[in-house]
Amino acid sequence: MRQALNNILENLDCQNKEISLLFVDDDSIREFNKRYLGRDYPTNVITFSMTEGEFGNINPDILGDIIISVETALRDALSAKIEFEEELDYLMIHGILHLLGYDHEASEAEEKRMKKKEEELFFALNNYLIE
Repeated sequence: MRQALNNILENLDCQNKEISLLFVDDDSIREFNKRYLGRDYPTNVITFSMTEGEFGNINPDILGDIIISVETALRDALSAKIEFEEELDYLMIHGILHLLGYDHEASEAEEKRMKKKEEELFFALNNYLIE
């Protein structure tokens, strides 16, 4: 996981940045989702940026926190018929992009932009060729 995370950060020219990565179960991520985002259900990944808001410039080398539900990730991997590790790679990529300001919920154009970057990073990380 550490190597994959470092590879993703290097590919984004963020190799000197810090990220907190927390793996939890569905009950725990549901609590985070409910408490901080007002959504009472488990999800696969939640991020908390340290570079946004009034004090976001205090330490620009700390990007923020990524919380991943291992239970949801496993279900999603089985559903997509991919390896569990690949799903975790995708969720780390998704989380890091959120920390860097990508927001797939902002607009259709931003959703496409983020999806394209996710695929580019995922394929590079897993040594797939983009057709």
